[in-house]
Amino acid sequence: MASIVAIWQFGLTPGIDFAGGVSWQLQFASAPDRAELQNFFPEGLITPGDNGDIMIRLKNLTDQEKAQKLTELSAKFGAVEELQFQNIGPAVGNDLRRKAIWAFALVLVTISLYVAFAFRKVSQPVSSWKYGVITLVTLFHDTLIPAGMFAVLGYLFHVEVDTNFIVAILVVMGFSVHDTIVVFDRIRENLRIEGGVRADFNQLVNKSVNQTLARSVNTSLTLVLTLLALYFLGPITLQYFILTILVGTVVGTYSSIFVASPLLTLWR
Repeated sequence: MASIVAIWQFGLTPGIDFAGGVSWQLQFASAPDRAELQNFFPEGLITPGDNGDIMIRLKNLTDQEKAQKLTELSAKFGAVEELQFQNIGPAVGNDLRRKAIWAFALVLVTISLYVAFAFRKVSQPVSSWKYGVITLVTLFHDTLIPAGMFAVLGYLFHVEVDTNFIVAILVVMGFSVHDTIVVFDRIRENLRIEGGVRADFNQLVNKSVNQTLARSVNTSLTLVLTLLALYFLGPITLQYFILTILVGTVVGTYSSIFVASPLLTLWR
């Protein structure tokens, strides 16, 4: 609910990948003060790199303005080397945004259909298509929370949503559905062993969750520790990408145990 409110109130801040704009990477002889550099680009987003370089994102920058900025920066901070200059038009940004939305929707639907097909032989006490729908709901839940986090970060710190965020969300969906299928598969196995409809389904689901709990937690904990190391020791430019996967991993583990399984018992 908090994520829905955050997205509704703040929205997601689109990066230049989706909104169009300029990405300008500069190398300074000595690291400039970020506050002073921000004075040159009041509306720009400045991100320090790992090798002393600076990435500046702007809505627009003409060739004349670019030459003038280089002259002013050189006078203020010394030698400045241009490493990269990329100008993405609004049409390209809109096309990327449309493709990202389609990719997200197709992955959701495809995974849900696959789960429904994989559990096609399980018809009692829960139809196989319900496994697919519950997986769809769980995946939506798992992606909604990182999106809400980015809405808050965008509002407070101007963090943008770019293609890295979309890739991270797709990674989260892949991990989350794997965790959910492990629990569902154990439920299916226990239904076969304990006599299907003759078994107490609520107790059977609870037993299945307990049987897979240690594995789910240990697998997630291993990944979380790795992601924490990458977040604090890895490249600065990938921190938000790693943070998205980190939050999604924790949420995905939670949802496979406390969202997917209870929904299965409620909707049988």
